[in-house]
Amino acid sequence: MPYLGYGTPAKLTLCGRVLRDPGIRPARSAQSRWRSLVEFYKRLESDEVPAARVRARFQEIETEVVTDGEGYFSVELTPVHEAEAGVWHDVGLELVHPAAGVRATGKVLVPSASARFGVVSDIDDTVIVSGATRKPSMLLRLALSNARTRKPFKGVAAFYRALHAGVNPFFYVSKSPWNLYEPLLEFFVRQRLPMGPLLLRDYGRQMIFARAPSHKVVQIERILETYPQLKLILIGDSGEHDPEIYSQVVRSHPDRVRAIYIRSVRLRPSRVAAIERLVAQVAPTGCQLVLAPDSEFAAAHAAAEGLMPASELRAVHADKTRD
Repeated sequence: MPYLGYGTPAKLTLCGRVLRDPGIRPARSAQSRWRSLVEFYKRLESDEVPAARVRARFQEIETEVVTDGEGYFSVELTPVHEAEAGVWHDVGLELVHPAAGVRATGKVLVPSASARFGVVSDIDDTVIVSGATRKPSMLLRLALSNARTRKPFKGVAAFYRALHAGVNPFFYVSKSPWNLYEPLLEFFVRQRLPMGPLLLRDYGRQMIFARAPSHKVVQIERILETYPQLKLILIGDSGEHDPEIYSQVVRSHPDRVRAIYIRSVRLRPSRVAAIERLVAQVAPTGCQLVLAPDSEFAAAHAAAEGLMPASELRAVHADKTRD
């Protein structure tokens, strides 16, 4: 199972996982909650294949990697001829051991040289209605829904398409486990959200290295390092720690973040005060931290800042009001 990767004309990076097929079928709108619950359990109880050998090919380059104890692999490829910018590149993958002949195609994004900025977005309670601040209800919602029945926040798809503008790369960074990669990817395709690498989390490793740096900080740092000339827009929600994490990134890289948009989720007065302090902290860098009640509010600010065409506000409004 290859995960969407990203890279540069000089280096492509791709990761993935080798699993035994659990026999999960594509989601249907009329799918019963019982079936959704069974498939959710199958995804969490993934049957990984450790020490599997995977061969990767791109242009004339070929390399082999071995999966770790949980079936994960990561591969870096240096093209003989620089990879074209602004497109997704296919990387051929083949399982060599323990079974030969199983093939898949990984896709790696090389952003366009004309990209004005990149967008890093959270997923839960930023793109998808999840209720992440209430863990039991969030797990129940996940278990009983699928890619066709889960709901996006109104207006978010049109807002993201306006920011994307066909060239600006998107990266989705979430604490959701890799086990949910397939239904998330299906959801993104169905909702016509800009496609981009989904950078999820391995719960096993997170529990072992409990004091490790924030998953989101690590992933954003890697993006900044990979694209040293690319500034970022960071989008998250107020429900957990996105404002603090993004403010930390701004303090470490004061010239790299254009704007921060935080979706307002269940704000208490103390939480509002804490975010207001963060707004004041990042302001001297020229970055604006915007607490937005919805996607239309954030889009209006982005249009005023020249981050998206004002003409796209009508599409965001229509997307917001559509049932």
